Amino acid sequence: MRKFLVVLDDSRECLNAMRFAAMRAAHTQGGVQILSVIPPDEFNHWIGVGDIMREEARERIVAHFEVFAKWMRDKQGVDPELAIREGEPVTEILAQIREDAEIGVLVLGAGDDKKGPGPLVTQMSRNSGSLPIPITIVPGDLSKERLEAIT
Repeated sequence: MRKFLVVLDDSRECLNAMRFAAMRAAHTQGGVQILSVIPPDEFNHWIGVGDIMREEARERIVAHFEVFAKWMRDKQGVDPELAIREGEPVTEILAQIREDAEIGVLVLGAGDDKKGPGPLVTQMSRNSGSLPIPITIVPGDLSKERLEAIT
């Protein structure tokens, strides 16, 4: 089964990327894998404090994932899977793609402000020529109705 890999982060544009991935998966009998990457600099504390912070970050990710997963199951009939990695986002996204041969498309949300599409879209676009899969970049300001129409 082909999976759509979508990155879960705190950005606003993440929502449209999630919607797009779920709708495309539903229409193509595919799956969705949601990846959240915990940056390494979040845990540069004493070992005990770092471990507690790491566990709290994982709990926040799982809670955030469950909101999207419930919507995907209820509205799209797609049961997503969660992957959590620690490290630099681009490095970990590429590692996830290499490690899971079923991932067929990377879906990213692009910011709609004057600062540009966001650091992740910018960095992944630079690497797009050497990626083993295509990237779909979903504009952050697309309406739900427009997303439904194009998926």
